[in-house]
Amino acid sequence: MKKFFTKGRIAVIIVLSVLIIDQVIKILVKTNMYWHESIHITDWFYIFFTENNGMAFGMELIGKLFLSTFRIVAVGIIIWYLNKFIKKNYNTGFIVCISLILAGAMGNIFDSAFYGLIFNESTNTSIAKFVPFGQGYESFLHGRVVDMFYFPIIDTNWPEWLPFIGGEHFIFFSPIFNFADASISCGIIALLLFYSKTLNVGSHPKDKKL
Repeated sequence: MKKFFTKGRIAVIIVLSVLIIDQVIKILVKTNMYWHESIHITDWFYIFFTENNGMAFGMELIGKLFLSTFRIVAVGIIIWYLNKFIKKNYNTGFIVCISLILAGAMGNIFDSAFYGLIFNESTNTSIAKFVPFGQGYESFLHGRVVDMFYFPIIDTNWPEWLPFIGGEHFIFFSPIFNFADASISCGIIALLLFYSKTLNVGSHPKDKKL
């Protein structure tokens, strides 16, 4: 059994698992909710359906086509490095982190590449449906990324006595994100916390436990 779970197979399992979970969640949300519809789970957790043209957590900094192309190039580079890390027998935990980042990036690329081709428009008054390929709301690589997880952990107003911001509304952690974004974030955070030495000096640790 141990021989079956090689580092290469572990990487494939992680990538496929994240991709499947991510796409199932996105499709369920997109085909069952109106755009900007919100489902209250708790006071600090909502399912809030939105879409964005930009980067993780809804940021929009650069053009859509450039961003989609950049993502594809970045995924290609990550795949190349991941294959290199596996061949050089890097720590299994390190491989897991890279696989999480790769899977998250691929999940959002799928939205950008194909959602515009296979879905019609999501609006405040109509729920999206599958359409014949190529008859959707946008062209190839111009689709919008589906986001849904919203955690307004603190939702309040600043005290009136504070200069400049007194009385203004304040939400702690307002980004809306998806499972792919979470996978990328977890992979990056774990890399920085547990494998910073590997990243900094390019060491080649053998098969050690996490």
